[in-house]
Amino acid sequence: MTAAEVLPAVTPAGAETADLRVAVLGVGLMGADHVARLSRRVSGARVTVVSDAATDRADQVAAGVPGARVVPDPLAAIADPGVDAVVVASPGRFHEEQVLACIERGVPVLCEKPLTMDADSSLAVVRAEDAYTARTGQRLVQVGFMRRFDPEYAALRELVASGGLGEPLLVHCAHRNPAVPAGVTTESVVNDSVVHEVDVARFLLGEEIAAVTVLRPRSTRRAAEGLSDPLVVLLETTGGRLVDVECFVSTGLAYEVRTEVVGEDGSALIGLDPGPVRLSAGPGGAVRGSTAAPGFRERFGRAYDIEVQRWVDAARHGGIDGPGAWDGYAAQAVCAAGVEALRTGRRTEVRMEPRGGTRS
Repeated sequence: MTAAEVLPAVTPAGAETADLRVAVLGVGLMGADHVARLSRRVSGARVTVVSDAATDRADQVAAGVPGARVVPDPLAAIADPGVDAVVVASPGRFHEEQVLACIERGVPVLCEKPLTMDADSSLAVVRAEDAYTARTGQRLVQVGFMRRFDPEYAALRELVASGGLGEPLLVHCAHRNPAVPAGVTTESVVNDSVVHEVDVARFLLGEEIAAVTVLRPRSTRRAAEGLSDPLVVLLETTGGRLVDVECFVSTGLAYEVRTEVVGEDGSALIGLDPGPVRLSAGPGGAVRGSTAAPGFRERFGRAYDIEVQRWVDAARHGGIDGPGAWDGYAAQAVCAAGVEALRTGRRTEVRMEPRGGTRS
C-alpha cells in the first residue's frame, strides 16, 4: 500500500458510521503531520478544530483543511461540542493537563509521547483513567508509541509470542539519527530516543523492565559540546532477559532503527533494507543495496498511518486500540531510572507502583 492510499475503517455492524470529529492540539512537526494524515490518508475521521499557541501556524494548517477552524485555547478545543476525540501533539509539558481534561470530558485521546514529563504525573493520569474505567468500562488514553504498528515490529511480536524463536533471551537494538537539533542533552536522548526501545522491549517480551544501566563510550566528534553520543543502555527485565540499546543520535549518515531478538531456538532481525549495507562518511559516502531512510517520518510513515487509523476506528466507538496510559507511565518510570543511572554511572532499579485495575 502506498502512503497516498486510504486505510479501510473497521466498523462493526450497527455501529455509528459518522466521521469522528477530531481536534489536534499542537501543529508543529508531528501535529501538522497528523492533520494531513487524518485529512488525506485515514478514513472515518475529519479534523474540525486546530489549536496551537502559534496562532499564525494554526491558521495556516487549518486553511488547508475544509471545515477546520482554529480554537487557540487547547482546553476550549477539548470542550468544544464539535469535537469527538483529541490528538495531543503539543509540547510535553502541556500533556498532563490536556489529557486529564480529555478524561474529564470522556473523549478518546491519542497522546504523542511522553504521556507526561515525569513518572509521578503519568501515574496520576493512569489513576484518573482507572477511575473513569471503573464507572464506564471504557479506556480513553492511547499513547503514541507508533513502532507497535510497524508491520515489521508487529510480525516480530507475533513470532516471539507464538514461540517461533523458543524462549527469548536477548534483544539487541540500534537507534541511530543523522543529527539532532541544537539543545539536545544526554538526558533528553534517554527520554526522547531510548524511550522507544523501552516500549519496544516491553511490547516484544510482554514484561516490565526492572533495572537500567547506562554506559558512555567515547563520543563522536560530531556530538555537540556536553552531549555523550553514542550511549549504550542495558535493560534488565523482570523475567531475567537482557536488552542492549545502542543509541547514536549524530551519525551524520541516515536514520536507522534495528531490532534483533535472540531466542533458544533461533533469532530474528528487523530494520535492514534489502541488499548489502555499508555506511561511510569517507569517499563514496553511503554505499548500500537500497536507500536508507533520511528520517523517522520516512521510516515509520506506514506505522503512523496504521496507528492513527486503528485509533480512529476504536475512538468512533469510545475506546482505544493500542498502548495505553499504563504503557506511558511504565516508559516514564524506566526513563527516570535511566536518567539516574546516567548521572550516577550505576545500575539503577526501576521504581514503579503496582498496577491498579486492568492493564490497558
